Amino acid sequence: MLAYDGAILRAVSAEPQTVDDVLASLEAIDGLCAAGDGLKWFNWLYLAVTTAVKARVAAGGFADPAWLAELDVRFARLYLSALRTSLSGGKAPDCWDALFTRRADTRIARIQFALAGINAHINHDLAAALVNTWDASGVGADGTATHYQDYTAVNATLDSLIDDAKKTLHVRLLGDALPAVSTLEDMVAAWNVCAARETAWQNAQHLWNLRAVPGADAMFLDGLDGFATVIGKALLVPV
Repeated sequence: MLAYDGAILRAVSAEPQTVDDVLASLEAIDGLCAAGDGLKWFNWLYLAVTTAVKARVAAGGFADPAWLAELDVRFARLYLSALRTSLSGGKAPDCWDALFTRRADTRIARIQFALAGINAHINHDLAAALVNTWDASGVGADGTATHYQDYTAVNATLDSLIDDAKKTLHVRLLGDALPAVSTLEDMVAAWNVCAARETAWQNAQHLWNLRAVPGADAMFLDGLDGFATVIGKALLVPV
């Protein structure tokens, strides 16, 4: 536990209902976290992504902005819930725990923390968020091509922001320069957010269909957690 974790817990105590609520929570976390806290750098990137998506929604950049905003909120709830659970002494998904337990390891680069959080959020959370949104909207997994088009339209924004982060955050946690480590360079270069989001969409369709089999959806999510945990731990190897 870090000294300000109680304040973070209070900041995420209420479940967000709107994109503005999500932004308020992310901004609160950003303001509370010290630079030497790995959580700050995932949250920093997630805040930039959410801000960019909100601006595109406002500009009319999506065919069904209400659906995309609903997905944005339900997606964010899963990160904030995992953080709230961990700070309360509970058991967060293992993929998130991989990041939360290493927050203060100064041997790890800021970009490693950012990508480990993106990994947990996309490879584990996103499928569940899509199912929750399909269920709430009443459209279902088959839905319309419009929603898939809006979903993939976010990719360009994500790609741009993550590419910028790979440069901005390419330092150790405390801001000092990294040694020349080819394995880190290869790992960072290999991260492809578009491929991860496409897989998450496919996993969401599987998860939607598994709801008819008692316990099968929970087992599927456990499998996603295990997969994301392996990647997260690899991303967080100290350099």
